[in-house]
Amino acid sequence: MKLPKSYYNTLSYIGTLVAGLSLLLIIFLFMITYFFHVGSSYIGLFLYIIIPSLLVLGLIIIPVGMFFERRRNRLEEKGKIKKSKLIIDLNNYRHRNAVFIFTLGTIVFIFLTGIGSYEAFHITESVKFCGTTCHTVMKPEYTAYQNSPHANVTCVECHVGEGADWYVKSKLSGLYQVYSVIFKKYPKPIPTPVHSLRPARETCEKCHWPKKFYSNLLVSERHYLADKNNTEWDINLRMKIGPNHSANGFTEGIHWHINKNVKIEYITNKEDRSSIPWVRYINKVTNDTVLFENTESPLKEKEIEESDLKTREMDCMDCHNRPSHVYSAPQDFVDEAISAGLISRDIPKIKARAMKVLNKKYSTQDSAIMIITEKLNSYYSKKYPEIYNDSAQLVQKAIVAITDEYKKNVFPEMNASWDAYPNFIGHKEYDGCFRCHSGSHKSSDGQTISKDCNLCHTILKQGSNAENMEVADIDSSLTFKHPEDIDGEWKETNCSECHRELY
Repeated sequence: MKLPKSYYNTLSYIGTLVAGLSLLLIIFLFMITYFFHVGSSYIGLFLYIIIPSLLVLGLIIIPVGMFFERRRNRLEEKGKIKKSKLIIDLNNYRHRNAVFIFTLGTIVFIFLTGIGSYEAFHITESVKFCGTTCHTVMKPEYTAYQNSPHANVTCVECHVGEGADWYVKSKLSGLYQVYSVIFKKYPKPIPTPVHSLRPARETCEKCHWPKKFYSNLLVSERHYLADKNNTEWDINLRMKIGPNHSANGFTEGIHWHINKNVKIEYITNKEDRSSIPWVRYINKVTNDTVLFENTESPLKEKEIEESDLKTREMDCMDCHNRPSHVYSAPQDFVDEAISAGLISRDIPKIKARAMKVLNKKYSTQDSAIMIITEKLNSYYSKKYPEIYNDSAQLVQKAIVAITDEYKKNVFPEMNASWDAYPNFIGHKEYDGCFRCHSGSHKSSDGQTISKDCNLCHTILKQGSNAENMEVADIDSSLTFKHPEDIDGEWKETNCSECHRELY
């Protein structure tokens, strides 16, 4: 089958070769995934994005080669041809063949492009693509996400949301992220919060409809002390996430902060929003405004005016800042493992020894697992040989549980862990609520943002066993009792001052 003379040149041959091989690779990979059910984010990336891009490149090279060949021929015949025109003569079999091939090729190409574009869209929107394509970089977030309450919610539902405008924004942002990964320009750990994240009212509130919050929530926590017997300490709380009666709406309770008639603005002087020295309350109905400043460390007027200290309106993400990527602290994930029966309380000092090895800095996960395993084996073989020998399976099961939990929550290669990412729900390892409810945020007329624990929760039960368990009467609250006698120090200092350096 003859084609126009201009086609017969080296550059067009190369374009044909690239396009042809790309098409064969696409067909081959498609057959592999379709008939053998083999698939991953990497195959999808090549099948629907990278190789089709090479196919398009090859198809572009072909006419470019024809253009230069035609130009070269024209220059050779200069003087004979006065004016060059694009002439398509269907009576000329060469032209007829070219039109036929071009038309058929265009139809097939548009069909394949439609399928490829559709699949490429779904590949780039998939959880596997987000979590595994850049394996080392995204491993911490992907692992934490898989163990979160939102594990069945796709990444894009929160990070992108609905609509073409945010889709385009996310892909443009992704270009820089690809560049950062290829040239290893990304920081360790990846900084948060994500300032370009879509507002929570456009994502979170699609499912978490504010008007349908329940009035109260019962929370049961079980902890274990770092003593020889791994003493159990229980605390049951009634969380006031809403009002005492749901009919009262957002007039009281924790979610009062998102009352539609109230606007709360703040200024933070830290990139991760872990410190809030300036808060402004605005009543939208009466237009009453109250400004609260931290009297212990107030912002200077100049600092408030600086461009990098921008006023932010409070929304869901200011408290629920780790909704899907939670890194538990060692004391928390060890407590969970003991409660689940993965670590036996019969092993003396297992909580204390776990804390000792888990709070060390390690260079990689693999080295951490080796050292943790070695140190725990060494300790119990020397200090408690009878238990280590007689209950070997019990000890080894505990070590496996500890290392498994470590792998879910600590990622030394990316410097990612609970210590790097503050979680503002609560106030134990990070100040969270106490960023504003410090007792030090005061207005010019003497009003104070209260630090009273009973604003958010009441303690229904606390203690270590049935005999020492305190139980509150109906509609009353117990006064918090610290598991260890610290002489009321918890009333004067924030929990994080001790709990971040507890072990």
